[in-house]
Amino acid sequence: MPHQLLRVQNFNVSSDGFGAGEGQSLERPFGHADPGQMFAWAGATASWPNRTDPGGSRGLDDYLTRDFANNIGAEIMGRNKFGPQRGPWQDYEWKGWWGDEPPFHTPVFVMTHHERPSFTLSDTTFHFVGGDPAEVLEQARQAAQGKDVRLGGGATVIRQFLDADLVDTLHVAVSPGVKLGSGSRLWESPEELFDRFHCDVVPSPSGVTHHLFWRK
Repeated sequence: MPHQLLRVQNFNVSSDGFGAGEGQSLERPFGHADPGQMFAWAGATASWPNRTDPGGSRGLDDYLTRDFANNIGAEIMGRNKFGPQRGPWQDYEWKGWWGDEPPFHTPVFVMTHHERPSFTLSDTTFHFVGGDPAEVLEQARQAAQGKDVRLGGGATVIRQFLDADLVDTLHVAVSPGVKLGSGSRLWESPEELFDRFHCDVVPSPSGVTHHLFWRK
């Protein structure tokens, strides 16, 4: 059976390594970071899923945007990516940021200390699971039925899986023009990962720099 990779895809950070800013809330999912600025490179591509007008860029940005769902059978995310609440669930009304048609189309495993019943929206089922990264990854791999597992973020969860040495490939898009100074940090420098990963750094005409890591 082929090895099921754990992949980080299209994860965006500021020039100083933050995936989101301070003060995340319902109104500001990325805190003081501006997601429109951070994700502009993906939104400009021909393959951006929410594109309503024709056109859009081709090339590397478009390829990476299009590759997002390729051979993915499940996603793991942190609770902070699922929603702004902290602590015990006050109610089960909140169903994520994505409306009735979440963009995942696979089982999603939300890591949390406060479990709640699974629910399904369209073709995405959200499961709320405790446990350490290896245990959660094992559940996600079983659900993925032989396909790869995407590690969706945020930065804190990606670090947990990196520290547990479970990540096979990472694609991180660095926005050079965005500096956040504080928030949820993936790294101080990408060089922190060079002991365990090969890395290609590919600048894009859109202004972002794609960092492509694969395990040594």
